[in-house]
Amino acid sequence: MTEKPGWTGRFYEDFEVGDVYEHPLGRTVTTTDNSWFTLLTQNTARIHFDHHYAAQTEFGKPLVNSAFTLSLVTGQSVTDLTQNVFANLAWDEIRLPNPVFEGDTLYSRSEILDKRESSSRPQLGIVTARTEGYNQDGVIVITFQRTFMVYRRGHGPDDFRPVPHQRA
Repeated sequence: MTEKPGWTGRFYEDFEVGDVYEHPLGRTVTTTDNSWFTLLTQNTARIHFDHHYAAQTEFGKPLVNSAFTLSLVTGQSVTDLTQNVFANLAWDEIRLPNPVFEGDTLYSRSEILDKRESSSRPQLGIVTARTEGYNQDGVIVITFQRTFMVYRRGHGPDDFRPVPHQRA
């Protein structure tokens, strides 16, 4: 049997300004997602979890918590952008041009805007990306810029995994 390594993510050297990544996974937002995230974060805005209240608004149904939208779309980008992250440095220019509703499926893509070597940590580089999330109809629901420090190739922590062995 031939063992083949899995995807280990991009390192600083792999990013080029102008690269666009269509993140591979979409995710349908459920009522449970919205209610749990809203309550876990102690957001008391009823428009996120009280269906009777939300039905009386101009939307006629609950809005998905915008912090959940930011978290989900950021998470979708990890496979392509920050699998080898050292630290997130900033989220900037967060915009929510259209609402997200329970039952919407979100997709995302990112463009690399800038990259530079870290002046204080030579084993790292700093990358800025613009990410946009959009729903099943192609309507953009969130945009933001994220700046992160990512390891240079050969400088990240070792990927320690135990070696499987047969029981005697």
